[in-house]
Amino acid sequence: MSMAVDRTGGGRSADDRAGSLVVPHHPQGARLGRQRLAAALIDLVPAQVLSDAISVVAELLGNAVQHGGPLPGGVVRLAWHVEPPAVRIRVTDGGSGQSPLPRQAAPDEVDGRGVTIVAALALTWGVEAERDGHCVWAELGPRP
Repeated sequence: MSMAVDRTGGGRSADDRAGSLVVPHHPQGARLGRQRLAAALIDLVPAQVLSDAISVVAELLGNAVQHGGPLPGGVVRLAWHVEPPAVRIRVTDGGSGQSPLPRQAAPDEVDGRGVTIVAALALTWGVEAERDGHCVWAELGPRP
């Protein structure tokens, strides 16, 4: 994906509204994915949508690294598509034995809230089986 900005004053092109990257199946890969998504979306969506998107991708990439297997090559795939003011995010990993579901975590549990956070921030979200694993996607936009 080109991150170039049109210096003639026209803003970003339609090509900059979609992108994807693969990151290592490792916590450092999750951090890289968050940073790249933030840079890609900063001029394309409202601040609240950007904040929500960063939170959602942090949860999805974190879950992919912690609970899912890697895709071939030891990676996780992050993709996004912007239709201002909304964005659709997709995180694909090698899958696990269970489909991600929101659950009620006990107050003293360290984790277990990721999918619940995604469900709370996203307008809609879901899980799709893919050839090499599964994809969790979320659509984010201004809230009514």
